[in-house]
Amino acid sequence: MIDRSHMPYRPCVGVALFNTEGLVFLARRRPRPGAQANDLEWQMPQGGIDEGEEPLEAARRELYEETNVRSAELLAEAAGWFSYDLPTDYVGRGWTLRYRGQTQKWFAFRLTGPEAQINILEPAGGKHDPEFDQWRWEKLEKLPALIVPFKRPVYEAVVTAFRHLAP
Repeated sequence: MIDRSHMPYRPCVGVALFNTEGLVFLARRRPRPGAQANDLEWQMPQGGIDEGEEPLEAARRELYEETNVRSAELLAEAAGWFSYDLPTDYVGRGWTLRYRGQTQKWFAFRLTGPEAQINILEPAGGKHDPEFDQWRWEKLEKLPALIVPFKRPVYEAVVTAFRHLAP
């Protein structure tokens, strides 16, 4: 087993997209090839910060790339960065070979346009394959129970940071 404790965290952003009822957008990650869908593969939009990109700019880009949503207003920014380490069985290619995990700056937005603009099956820009196969609106406080265990502390911190935005 490789000791990755000396490796840096990958800088990322996360987005809590609220609807007008105060529910949050949640999408289920597509299963990896050969794997079956898992009830703990739900997450909010998130992704890496590109070189020279500001976190807020990255959050808007990731939201658009993963959901096609452009009609959203900024509600809040979490005060700090939240980090998690990747379990060994997730390491194997791409960024997972260079980083021990991710550190994320989280933003809350409210959807201001029609829900019909949400399209997870045809990612914006056509740059990547879809990351998700289903989506739904969910109560903020329920999110940690729907997330893979290694990300739960981050989602608990997000719930605490944005609790004031949910009814």
